[in-house]
Amino acid sequence: MDRRLHSSAFALATVCLLAVGCKPVGPNYQRPAYTAPQVYKEAGATAVLTPPPSPDNGAWKPASPSDGMLRGKWWEIYGDPKLNELEDRIDTYNQSVHQALETWMAAEEQVRQARASLYPTLSAGPSISYNKLSVNRPQNTNGSHGGNYNDLSLTGQASWEPDFWGQIRRTAEAANAGAQASAADMANVRLSLQATMAEDYLELRGLDQQKQLLDNDIAELTRQLDLTRRRLAGGVATEVDVAQAQTQLQQVQAQEIEVGVARAQFEHAVGSIADIKLPNFSIPPSPLDLKLPEIPLGVPSQLLERRPDIAAAERRAAQANAQIGVAAAAFYPNITLGSTGGFESTHAGTWLQGPSALWSLGAQAAQLLFDAGRRKSVSAQTRDLFEASASFYKGVVFLAFNETEDKLSTLRILEAEETTQHEAVLSAQHSLDISKTRYAGGVTSYLEVLTAENTLIQNQVTESTLKTRQFAASVELIRALGGGWDSSQLPK
Repeated sequence: MDRRLHSSAFALATVCLLAVGCKPVGPNYQRPAYTAPQVYKEAGATAVLTPPPSPDNGAWKPASPSDGMLRGKWWEIYGDPKLNELEDRIDTYNQSVHQALETWMAAEEQVRQARASLYPTLSAGPSISYNKLSVNRPQNTNGSHGGNYNDLSLTGQASWEPDFWGQIRRTAEAANAGAQASAADMANVRLSLQATMAEDYLELRGLDQQKQLLDNDIAELTRQLDLTRRRLAGGVATEVDVAQAQTQLQQVQAQEIEVGVARAQFEHAVGSIADIKLPNFSIPPSPLDLKLPEIPLGVPSQLLERRPDIAAAERRAAQANAQIGVAAAAFYPNITLGSTGGFESTHAGTWLQGPSALWSLGAQAAQLLFDAGRRKSVSAQTRDLFEASASFYKGVVFLAFNETEDKLSTLRILEAEETTQHEAVLSAQHSLDISKTRYAGGVTSYLEVLTAENTLIQNQVTESTLKTRQFAASVELIRALGGGWDSSQLPK
């Protein structure tokens, strides 16, 4: 019996080695090809972009996630402690991030579930019964009386389906790629919330900057109204001058109120993203007096590694490729190995002794001979789905480059526009100074001062708006570049 047991164990070990050594059926995954441009077309906003130097040989290098990238907490480049505090709350308190985290954790459990099929299943348990034989039982030819007896058994069973064709390995491969895609989805949700937080907060500070300008204008217009009233009392000005000054002051006051409405909405948005109870939340006024930060641009080929949405699409293409192997394995026979072993006796005293031992080893193979083309259809379907996933991946990459170029051009144009607008503010201020002098000397009417004042206010507001738009566009560019994330952060 020992020799037979040793022979059986050797045969089982041989089967295990064969199962491990067999190459999985189906194609091995190759990332869908996409040729990235050598340079960004719109990388022209020199004040805010830091392009990497070209290598010594003059050729752009391939993707390298560690070069020319923001890392980790990218929002810290703005140097705003309040923004840093709010951003740090997102991972801990935001429910969208928590939902994405739980979805990824569930996907990780699917990977473990798939890999568990690579190993045998084991079960064991005792069985105790007291039995009485029937006198009238079949094959009781000698007419013996019925008897009573115990049946005590302690047995274990093992069952294993060796992964000869790689179906289980391909299933685990697909599950792992799906989990990585889920992790990339979580990173994309996090990046979207972080960018929205930064953009809303900077927009809020931009409105504070506008309010500061309007407060200064209101103070100046109030002084002009007092001056006009004194000139009316002295017989120099007219009632029309006073009415015009009063109207201009009230218009700017109404404009300031409107800024307050927009600010409140941005404050609520920031509080919601940070998951702060809004009745207890407020952001003190803080005009946007920051310097626009320099953004490391990197080379275009790095974008394939930096964007979580690209990584998610690529991993789903890998998942679809693995499913081709799963479908291909269905054309091969299923082979199952089983064994049973334990002890059985009618008396407790001899239950766990050598003579009470029992065991069996067995194998079973089954091959599906006819299914009316079902397996062939499933196999063709998996290949079609892979091609669809590959096309989707290429589409995501194309849109990512398009989005990045859009944000680069926005920054470049806003930079030129803000420079021109600043000159316009200086010119409007100079015009107002001249008009005030002319009005004080009685050379012109108050209408000229009013017009110049209104022109200056509008140009100041426009300049402030352009500055805010530049900060918002810089956040959008960082988001388009992938923030501080890269594909090396995906779980293995």
